Amino acid sequence: MNRLFFIFLVLGTYVFAQETAGTFIKEKKEIMVLKQELNKFYTLKEDEYKKRKQELEAIMAKIKLEKKQIQEIYDKNQTTLKDIKGEVVSKTAKIYNSMKPKNAAEIFNKMIDDGKIEDVFDIILKLKEAKVTQIMKSMTVKNASKITERLKNYTVVDDSKKGK
Repeated sequence: MNRLFFIFLVLGTYVFAQETAGTFIKEKKEIMVLKQELNKFYTLKEDEYKKRKQELEAIMAKIKLEKKQIQEIYDKNQTTLKDIKGEVVSKTAKIYNSMKPKNAAEIFNKMIDDGKIEDVFDIILKLKEAKVTQIMKSMTVKNASKITERLKNYTVVDDSKKGK
């Protein structure tokens, strides 16, 4: 009976081991299939990522190029605008140089009171020094002092540029 029990025990263990080994093999196959599917999924996602990254890099390069072109157009327009403004100021300076100082002073006073001191200052910079002196004598003290202060600061800025 011991022998029979022993054979039954060994046979049962063998059958259980076979079933367990079969289960392990089946699970291992399922894991391998799952691993392959995951590898395919990650490879696909990595390829999509690389494609999107290339698309974004191409878009960024295009944006940089367009930004550079816009900046060049802007700079060109700024230069043109400065040229136009300089031409207008030069023509205006010619007009004010031929005007009576008292009349020019009245106009400048009005312009400064209207907040256009920069325009007045730009014109004064183009006028002859003797004419500026005569005009400033006829301007209000308040406005003449504003212009004088700007001239003083302009000279300081101008001198600092020469030092560089």
